[in-house]
Amino acid sequence: MTAHGARAVQRCRILVEPPFSETAGSLFRFWLGTSYRHTLAQVQIWMEEAGMVVRTDAVGNLVGRYEGTDPKAPVLMIGSHLDTVRNGGAFDGNLGVMLGIELVAALKDQGTRLPFPIEVIGFGDEEGSRFPVPMICSRTMTGEISAVPQGVTDSQGVTVAEAMLSYGLDPSQLKNATRRPEDILAFIEPHIEQGPCLEAADEPLGVVTAIAAQTRQRVMVKGQADHAGTTPMTLRRDALAGAAEMMLAVEKRGLNGAGNLVATVGQIEVTPNTSNVIPGDVWFSLDMRAGSNEVRDALAEGIRSDIRDIANRRGLDVSFTAPQQLAAAACSPGIIERFASAVEAVTGRSAPRLLSGAGHDSMAMAGFCPMGMLFIRSPGGLSHHPDETVLVEDVELAHRTLLACVKEFQS
Repeated sequence: MTAHGARAVQRCRILVEPPFSETAGSLFRFWLGTSYRHTLAQVQIWMEEAGMVVRTDAVGNLVGRYEGTDPKAPVLMIGSHLDTVRNGGAFDGNLGVMLGIELVAALKDQGTRLPFPIEVIGFGDEEGSRFPVPMICSRTMTGEISAVPQGVTDSQGVTVAEAMLSYGLDPSQLKNATRRPEDILAFIEPHIEQGPCLEAADEPLGVVTAIAAQTRQRVMVKGQADHAGTTPMTLRRDALAGAAEMMLAVEKRGLNGAGNLVATVGQIEVTPNTSNVIPGDVWFSLDMRAGSNEVRDALAEGIRSDIRDIANRRGLDVSFTAPQQLAAAACSPGIIERFASAVEAVTGRSAPRLLSGAGHDSMAMAGFCPMGMLFIRSPGGLSHHPDETVLVEDVELAHRTLLACVKEFQS
C-alpha cells in the first residue's frame, strides 16, 4: 500500500473546517465565496507540489496541468467538484480532485511522463448551492453555457455576474473557459458512490455505466391566509395542508415506480409562517430522476397531474417554474471496459456496474468527449451529510485503479 490513498483522505478532511467552509462546525462551500477562494489557494499548493502548472480559468475552475511527452496531444482530464451542499460531507466531489492530484504525484514519483498531458480539474459549481443552476462551470467548459446566466440571483440577491466581478473574474470573458472537444482525450471522474449498493455487495469499487436523467423545478401553491381560530375547517383554503397532500403524492409516485426512479421534495417555504394564521402561500421543490429521459418525463408529468388534481379539489391555485432538465448521460463503453479491467487487475475481483442516481459534472462532459466514472464505496450509503466517510483502503485501491486505467490510454 502506498501513501497516496491515505493522503487523499487526509486532505479531504483538512478542507472541512474554516477557512475552507463558510460555516463553523459544518461544511458549506459555494462557488466564488470566501471559503471557495481559500480552498482553491490550498488545492493549488497541493497541485504544484505534485508537479503541475496551475491556473484558474475564466469561470473559476481550478486546472492543474502535468505535461506529457507530446504537449500538443489531446489532454486526459481527471477531477470532480470543489463546492459542497450545505452541511455536507468531506468527500463528495473533493475526493475526486484529491485522487487526481495523487495520480499525478505518483507519476512524478516514478519519473513518468505519458504521451499525453494530464489535467486535474476542480470544478467550481456542481451542486448549485449558491445559484439555482447546477453545473455552471462544467457546462461552460463544454460550451453549453456561453454567456453569464441572466435573471439568476443567490439568497442575498447577488447576480452571477456580480459574484464573478467580486471574485476578480470578468463575466464578458466567460467563453474563454470553453474547451474544444478535439483537444480532450477523455474525462474521468472518481467519486464516492453516495449510495448503499457497493457496501451491500461488499465491493470497494464500482464502474458507472450511466448517470440518471434529472428534472428540478418549484411548485407554487396559493390559498388564502386567514385567522386560525375563527375560520371553519370546511371553509379553509390552506396552502400548507394542500402542499402536504401534494408531497405525499410525490412520494407515492416514486414508490410505485420502477427502474431507478425517485422523486423528492427537499425544500419548502411557508407564508406567512405564523402559528395562528392559516398558511396562504407555499412553495416547494421537486427533484425527479430516472434511468432514462422518457421514464423521467413520464414521472414528472404524472406528478404534475396529481398536484393539479389536488389543487382543484382543495380550491387552491398552483403553478410550476420552468423545469431544469439534465439528460441521462451514458458513460463511454471503452472507458467502462478500461475501468472494469483495471479494477479486476488491482483487486482480483470483477467490479459491479452501476447507474448513478446522483448528478455529476461528468453529465456535462458526456457527448463532448469520452467520459467515464469510477465509484468508491460509501460506508452506510451516506452522503450529503457530515457523517459521510470512506475507507482508506478503498481509496488506495481507487488510486491504484486510476493509475492502471490512465496508463492504458497510451496503448
